[in-house]
Amino acid sequence: MRIEEVELPDPTGHQVVVREIASGICHSQLHTIHNPRPGDIVLGHEATGEVLAIGDQVTNVAPGDKVLITFQPRDLRTTDRMPEMARVSLADGGVAKSSNIFTWSTHTICDDQYVIAVPPDTPMDVTAPVGCAVLTGAGAVLRAAEVQPGQSVAIWGVGGVGLNAVAAARMAGADPIIAVDLDEAKLDLATRFGATHVVNAATTDPVAAVRELTPGPAGSFGFRGMPIAGVDYAFDVVAKPQSFAQAFAATRNSRNAVHGGGTTVVVGVPMESFELPAIEMLMNEKQIRGTIGGTAVPGEDIPKFVEWFKNGDLDLDALVTSRVGIDEINEACQMLDDGKVLGRSIIEF
Repeated sequence: MRIEEVELPDPTGHQVVVREIASGICHSQLHTIHNPRPGDIVLGHEATGEVLAIGDQVTNVAPGDKVLITFQPRDLRTTDRMPEMARVSLADGGVAKSSNIFTWSTHTICDDQYVIAVPPDTPMDVTAPVGCAVLTGAGAVLRAAEVQPGQSVAIWGVGGVGLNAVAAARMAGADPIIAVDLDEAKLDLATRFGATHVVNAATTDPVAAVRELTPGPAGSFGFRGMPIAGVDYAFDVVAKPQSFAQAFAATRNSRNAVHGGGTTVVVGVPMESFELPAIEMLMNEKQIRGTIGGTAVPGEDIPKFVEWFKNGDLDLDALVTSRVGIDEINEACQMLDDGKVLGRSIIEF
């Protein structure tokens, strides 16, 4: 990646110009970095900042507002308008684009659908990951799965996104909450966020361990007498063929006409196809669903997650485990690629 100085235009229509204070560094951006692309792009999709200027059709924020920026439109239930794509005119006459927003920058210009006002006393450093890491992880639990009190949950991958799934499961009253990872330090951090049990998949069969922790009622059986066991919801934040296979196998099997099987929720960004054991899906009445950005409604959910943080229910200070300057962005991405970031890295401007 290269750092360039550019001039942003005055905002028009639904555009908002924001002076950024901090931005998160999301693992999904590594896919964009490593894969072929047709032209120059601008990256980053979660940040905090202060509104500098707005277009004449912007009504949800005003200059001087403290805001969080997210890649998810704030509420598509209220509009059919397609948010504008972010574009930056480069000094050489070219154009760099993003499909939604860019935040690895001292300033950004974006559609007002991606900007959420927050109280002026909101800390503007550790809340930077709320726009993606928190929204995706917590949203997957609360919005996509709608986890209920007493339901069992397992989360594969407890990094920046998975830790927020753990926290949301705790807030939803799930029990047990099982964190699965290959990194002992990440598992230790997961207990701080609310995991009741941890499974190190590097040393233990995670499917057997999760099913052992979640037995059904004594004497209950499923198809062909198979004992009932497994979680109600398995969240695959890693989104690789092996993690998907494990999460799917660890969900509960059904008891015919009494209850259905468990659900595997794909939260991470898959970069290859998964092999689905279709006969197990049929016989054990299991379900699979995907979720983009936690199926969240940022206009409602971001203020709630900020309130969780202020109340001590979401430990964003523990989530942010690395801080860098914009000139260290390449090194920060390499650290993330190498698995050296426990929680979330942020850029501070």
